[in-house]
Amino acid sequence: MKLGIQNLRAYNFFYFSLLSIFISFLPVYLTFRGVSPGEIGMMVGFGSFVGILSQPFWGMVSDKYKTIKRVILLTLGASIAVGMFLFTMDHFSLLFLLVGAMYFFLLPTDPLTESLNYRKAQEHQISFGSIRTFGAIGYATASLIIGWTVDQLGMDRLAWLFLGYGLLAFVFILVVSDAPASSKKLSKQELKQFFFYPKTLQFFLLVLIAATPHRTNDSFLGVFVLSLGGSTGAVGQAWFLAAISEVAFFALSARILQKWSEIKLITLATALYTIRYVLCALAPSAEWVVYLQFTQGVTFVIFYTATIQYLYRIIPEEWKATGQTVLAVLFFGISGIIGSIAGGWVFQQFGGGTLYMAMAAFSLIACGYSMTLWKSQSTGVVKP
Repeated sequence: MKLGIQNLRAYNFFYFSLLSIFISFLPVYLTFRGVSPGEIGMMVGFGSFVGILSQPFWGMVSDKYKTIKRVILLTLGASIAVGMFLFTMDHFSLLFLLVGAMYFFLLPTDPLTESLNYRKAQEHQISFGSIRTFGAIGYATASLIIGWTVDQLGMDRLAWLFLGYGLLAFVFILVVSDAPASSKKLSKQELKQFFFYPKTLQFFLLVLIAATPHRTNDSFLGVFVLSLGGSTGAVGQAWFLAAISEVAFFALSARILQKWSEIKLITLATALYTIRYVLCALAPSAEWVVYLQFTQGVTFVIFYTATIQYLYRIIPEEWKATGQTVLAVLFFGISGIIGSIAGGWVFQQFGGGTLYMAMAAFSLIACGYSMTLWKSQSTGVVKP
């Protein structure tokens, strides 16, 4: 039993290391290949759209065949193959298609991995965090190692780093035992009712507004650091600091949520997001932007954990699975499309400083809207 959990932790470490290459360094790689910020925005926006479709697709495949592990093996194996082509390619059209393919295979592996982690934690009666923390550590260390390696040896080494982390993740998931997948289906009528509740509509609008600048930062942080004269190593350091701060605040999040109401924490997080992006916009050098990423924990972690708990508080039990899916689509899908396409255009036309000021304005709007909900809404569960 202990060996099985250790293998799962090792898989988490290497899978999230692999994910860090794609999320953190794809925009840097595309810049190296001569792709403009506007074109990067189009690519990532297209990929986010593909992700909206692919995540429920692979979830349904997992449910149909009652397996999580075998679907992960399929999506992860395909991701490794596609990634090797992606990080050796320089033709724009092929890059565009390969980015879409990565969003089809690699990104849906994330929720499948989280599902496997959760079920294994329940099976072995251990905390989910004791497994998932290894993923956060992997993401952090890989960001630092990859940035330094590419700085010293060149961008062409990125493909081999991707292959190495990918194969290690594949080997460890291969020896992890499977867990049955399950899902709770709602009828179309129930789903329609769910979306007509004012509380859920207001909440999802808040998430969309607040998540859009966050996802914009995901797409353009590396490009912004490079535009200020920073190196690829500096990009890796920025993501390392962001991931390390997430580990710390995930550990503290349960205590924080016990002391503060969710809507108050959401308001606080969006206010801090505003300050963070203003400081990035005004940063005199790349080094300032790098160190400001240490605020990722207090902004993203507090916001995301509070939104999940708030969602569970305002909707009935039978709709929680659907609510979680919609939250993921908004946070990682639709906001990614808006942030990437619009952010790429603003960056190309007006520069990174203007983009970060626009992101701060979005966060300020989210903060004001959150304060409005704080005053107007109770935290009771809506009645079906």
